[in-house]
Amino acid sequence: MSNVSQIAPATETTAVVGRYRWTICALLFFATTINYLDRSVISFLKSTFTRDMHWDDADYANVEIAFKFAYAVGLLIAGRVVDKLGTKLGYAVATGMWSLAAMCHAFTSSVFGFGVARGALGVSEAGNFPAAIKTVAEWFPKKERAFATAIFNSGAGIGAIVAPLSVPFINAIWGWKATFVITGAIGFIWLIFWLFMYEVPERHKKLSAAEFGYINSDPGSEQGTVAAEEGSAKGRFSWIRLLGFRQTWAFAIGKLLTDPIWWFYLFWLPDFLKSEYHMGDEAVALPVAAVYIMATVGGIWGGWLPMRFISKGWPNFKARKTSMLIFAFLVIPVVFAQVAGNVNVWLAVIIIGIAASAHQAWSANIFTTVSDMFPKKATASVTGIGGMAGALGGILLSALVQKNLFVYYRSINKIETAYYIMFAVCGGAYLLAWVIMHLLVPKMTPAKLD
Repeated sequence: MSNVSQIAPATETTAVVGRYRWTICALLFFATTINYLDRSVISFLKSTFTRDMHWDDADYANVEIAFKFAYAVGLLIAGRVVDKLGTKLGYAVATGMWSLAAMCHAFTSSVFGFGVARGALGVSEAGNFPAAIKTVAEWFPKKERAFATAIFNSGAGIGAIVAPLSVPFINAIWGWKATFVITGAIGFIWLIFWLFMYEVPERHKKLSAAEFGYINSDPGSEQGTVAAEEGSAKGRFSWIRLLGFRQTWAFAIGKLLTDPIWWFYLFWLPDFLKSEYHMGDEAVALPVAAVYIMATVGGIWGGWLPMRFISKGWPNFKARKTSMLIFAFLVIPVVFAQVAGNVNVWLAVIIIGIAASAHQAWSANIFTTVSDMFPKKATASVTGIGGMAGALGGILLSALVQKNLFVYYRSINKIETAYYIMFAVCGGAYLLAWVIMHLLVPKMTPAKLD
């Protein structure tokens, strides 16, 4: 037992409370950055595979679907595994497996082989968010969780920025196989830091008693992560039981409707710029990076905004839902991205960047609704259920819309029509999700599991 065994009174002064929890948040940020770098690599190699291996849009969509299907299954499993193994071991296993899977892409060249490799990557990468959300619930009081989530979730944007600034150039110099090996190996470097620097708050030797008390300062907070994990071992909640709560369905439906939009940006934005504006592989790097820089900034702002509302005395649920409604409205202008792009491509980039920014702000808050409504011992499982719903939404969008839509309109030289339809879907998804979530849990009342 470390020096946190005696819980000190919480204080608002960071200098007194301590800040080691933000070191843990930094570890989550870098893991998420690597996670998104590894999954983004393939989108910048699509034209290479089209040229060298004669892929068409359907082949690319099938490989993308393989990843999303495996990711959906993996999320359902990962949440339970992380709740069972704990964050330290669960996160380490997931990162090691997805890094190895990313490197294995270099040892295949067929659509089927890539489907298998993407499936392995999807299953293993699914561990990132359940583990990260559980870690935030363990290390932060409720009023800071959205901000902490926004910071680590901004790694998704940074990973998507690093990809266009590195992948095309690595590919040009060493080839696509080396690209997968180099980017995949980065995860093993992070793993070393995680194993040496992470431990649950109750056992961490570098955590002060004052900061431990601050972390557990919420009314009715579970005192001590170890105790919470022991309670979890005695009374884990089945998926069927968790699905009996409106809170679970609110989170899952919110993810189902909005996660596919991020998938669309992630996997198709380079193709959109190349198809509509005839950019080369290197030329798309700066516009794509600009979109994700905006997304990163917006995501952090999205975590700060509800914290600001809470500091003014707003209830948690009101601060969270008001913020999410603002973000939903900010996405709507993406419907006009192509109209603006007809004037100047950078106008389209800015509008898509605002929409991506609003998504990341939304994402930081919807993830935080889990720890708002569920105890720590159930957060990873519920996050996994919602993440699975989001991945299934991505599969449906790819299989029913993108796969057929893009192939058809490209075959008649009207690919811009397919993108008009997709941006219209993007513009309305968040407002619909917000309305459904509001109807299911108007005040985000905590689920009564015990």
